[in-house]
Amino acid sequence: MDKALMALSLDEEDTPFAMPELPEFSSAEDNKLSLIGRILNPQCQKISTLIMRMPRKWEKEGRVRGIALSQERFQFIFQNEHDLLDVLEKGVHTFNEWVIAVERWVENPSEDYLQFVPIWVQISNIPVNCYTYEALTALGDLVGKTMVVAFDPTKPITQDFIRVQVKFNVANPLRRSKVITIKGKPTTILFHYERVQKRCFHCQRLNHEKDLCPLVVRQRQEESRVRREKMTESLKKKQSILTEDDILFGIIDESLVGTDPATGRCKIAKDILEEMRRYMKADTGDSHAVKVDRVQQSLKETSQGTMYQRATLRLEVPPVLSSDSAESLKPHILDYSTVFRAGSLAPCSSGIAKNTVGARRRPPKAIRDQRKRDIPIQEPLLEPDSREGKQIVNSKKRKCVGNEEESSSTTKAVCLKVVPKEGLPNAQ
Repeated sequence: MDKALMALSLDEEDTPFAMPELPEFSSAEDNKLSLIGRILNPQCQKISTLIMRMPRKWEKEGRVRGIALSQERFQFIFQNEHDLLDVLEKGVHTFNEWVIAVERWVENPSEDYLQFVPIWVQISNIPVNCYTYEALTALGDLVGKTMVVAFDPTKPITQDFIRVQVKFNVANPLRRSKVITIKGKPTTILFHYERVQKRCFHCQRLNHEKDLCPLVVRQRQEESRVRREKMTESLKKKQSILTEDDILFGIIDESLVGTDPATGRCKIAKDILEEMRRYMKADTGDSHAVKVDRVQQSLKETSQGTMYQRATLRLEVPPVLSSDSAESLKPHILDYSTVFRAGSLAPCSSGIAKNTVGARRRPPKAIRDQRKRDIPIQEPLLEPDSREGKQIVNSKKRKCVGNEEESSSTTKAVCLKVVPKEGLPNAQ
């Protein structure tokens, strides 16, 4: 096997295969009644679907057979000449609303084969002095090669346009208007293409949609390039905090100055930068290289510790450290506990707020009882005519003064005592 592989020559010439020139090896007789075509927009037109649908669209089902020659070319073989000519006379053909190029089969096609399609064009807004066969032919040549002019000067014209059939190159855009001058006066001629449905509405070509138009894509790329350049320039302006005329330029790295995107604070305070500039400009007797080395070394030392960098470079007050964090959290937890307690929390507009109750100033019970005992008992006043032991008029019960002195204070007597003024409690 190895010897056989070594014997193979890579420089061996590949001679073409000669097809025998025999009738059974050629289908030229069948192709005489066939049409060759190609799709213009492969993104929107599929060959397999076209082969199945076009006979029904032409109303020739069962009398024509389609063959897919490639991803863009196809062939339809008819059974009779009448059906073939009927399809060709319909003019431009479309599939999936996009134009397809169709021509009759020829044994030796030219270079521009399937490059042109016959289109009927309606020319409107024609000047009055241009209704001649020669003038209309010249206007049709602005779109393509004029083949037929549907104009008879001896018959009335009921439409505001003239129809001409042109041989249109599918690589060119569909011209919608054209400005012509007659004796120095400009006039705009309008063109409308019959049976042409979809096209690129930017460049007016028949082989792509607007989103895939090369001009639109190029314009988008140019716009994106301009945006990238502007963004790059803006980023450079934002990043270059130290300008070339700054004495610290080249000494301090750009990443060490400016604003920290995480915290929004300056990485180095302005006062520290000004102090560095004054040090670099001052005449201390040291060389410039020594000053640069000291500045860089100081930045290197301060950048190692976060707290030291915060206090030295940013001039921020360090946070106070406390070991009583657990004790300080207890009142906070009790005040804002998730457990509901009656009277502890009340709804408000911004959430839940704590009810604030004023401190009660009532003295203790022992002091209040002592004050009651210290108040003297007031004896009732007797009228002059009344005598001891006598029943008081309009009184339901006899009272003896001696008994009142001997008896202890009763509940009724307590009620007659004067209660000292202690003031009202604070409003709730």
